[in-house]
Amino acid sequence: MSNENFNTLELLRNHFRYPFPTLKNPNAEQLQEITEKQWIDGEYLWLYEQNPDLRKKYKKTKTAHIAAQWFPTASPERFKPICRLMLWTLYNDDLYEESEPEDIGHIHAQSIAILNGEISAEDSGIPLGPMLAALRQELLQFIPQESVFRFTKMISKYFTGLETELKYKKNKAYPSVSECIALRENSICLYPFLQLTELETGIILPKEIHEHPVIIRLQTLACHLVTFFNEVQSVLKDEATDSIYYNIVKVIQHERQMSLKEACLEDLRLHNEDLKEFIELQASLPDFGIWQDAVVNWVHYMSMVLSGWKNISTQLDRYNKTEFPSALELKERLSQSQTQKEI
Repeated sequence: MSNENFNTLELLRNHFRYPFPTLKNPNAEQLQEITEKQWIDGEYLWLYEQNPDLRKKYKKTKTAHIAAQWFPTASPERFKPICRLMLWTLYNDDLYEESEPEDIGHIHAQSIAILNGEISAEDSGIPLGPMLAALRQELLQFIPQESVFRFTKMISKYFTGLETELKYKKNKAYPSVSECIALRENSICLYPFLQLTELETGIILPKEIHEHPVIIRLQTLACHLVTFFNEVQSVLKDEATDSIYYNIVKVIQHERQMSLKEACLEDLRLHNEDLKEFIELQASLPDFGIWQDAVVNWVHYMSMVLSGWKNISTQLDRYNKTEFPSALELKERLSQSQTQKEI
């Protein structure tokens, strides 16, 4: 690949390789129909009621099909909250990526309070409150309160990452490469999904396993790997939307004064280092006694997130074109929708 014909999609397809299975949940289409008809055009229609084109773009993102690659064996009932979470992550990202950093603190606090059952969606006053309240109720049907608390802590990490991104963007300042990797580890919003493997398998692992350093490290590596992949994938979109200050590829390019191609190849090198560590840890897990088979299975599911993300995301316009969606348009629509709802 010369600089002249450098193609990010080609790099992703041919050089980001995962030795893991790629499975897909057979309930994807059923849940995609619920996503489109019951949620986008139903419960959450008011958000973009006056903008059918934008709703169409959300439908084309095929959120249930993304979730289907990450949770390939979940039953329809257990798959539903995962699909609701997937749609929430896109809505939340798009609504707030143009916000002031200080405004995110309120959204963060209210979102966590809803998920912890401390306030109602109505009392929260945030647009996506009802979505989070419904998600909490669905999760509690299948996993205990302690698991929901752990999941909620991971949502909190996501908001912390989002707020940090907005600070860099507002100040038009680059973090260091290591700082950028750390903030994107949180803002990529994979940690919450990794907690929900319990939802899929039906096996609730004890607290000491979730807090084991190897299990924590595997999750961190998974977040890094998806991020390294995502940065190459979204670099042209991020250039178009002034989101370069927290794209690892652009931070590498800035810090080391490299070409875009060289920075993407350095991102790939970092990715492959973490992939090697993930594979080595997966192959030599500690002895977890009676929980050994369940832990091995959980890490196996974690690995399928990586191969599944590559498989689905390289096919989606959202991640491969600069056209979707305009953050300013989303912000304007949200403001209009809230005004209309108040009227």
